[in-house]
Amino acid sequence: MDLKDIQNLIKFVAKSGASEVKLETDDVKITIRTGSESETTIVQQVPMAAAHMQQQLAPAPAVQQAPVAAAPVVASDEDSKYITVKSPIIGTLYRKPSPDKPLFVEVGQNIAEGDVLCIIEAMKLFNEIESEVSGKIVKILVDDATPVEFDQPLFLVDPS
Repeated sequence: MDLKDIQNLIKFVAKSGASEVKLETDDVKITIRTGSESETTIVQQVPMAAAHMQQQLAPAPAVQQAPVAAAPVVASDEDSKYITVKSPIIGTLYRKPSPDKPLFVEVGQNIAEGDVLCIIEAMKLFNEIESEVSGKIVKILVDDATPVEFDQPLFLVDPS
């Protein structure tokens, strides 16, 4: 099971509303728990029963540490005039500063350079993602409290 499969499983569990999912294969055991605060925890345990299994799994961390390329965005002719705001880091995207506060931006809202668009939590640090362009939010490509990858498209902005 590679990193992409695990990320897809996390997204599926988060959208399904299940509180816990366990998956076991010959070499990997994964437990995904979603809490009331939309936190997702992954626990991987690799059995150390056989030495040959350790040798087979040794290259796996190197593969998982390599940057994952974001899927190319297929822009139609009408989307080509928009600027895509992409994620600068891997983490969990939040569209509002706290659960009881309003969203940072909404579709149709005008933004200026330096305006906060969202927050991405990475390793328990909350990073404000600021706009590098001025314009109007045309499309929001990511839901609140979902995992994002490096260079993943988040917003479409009309600079005109």
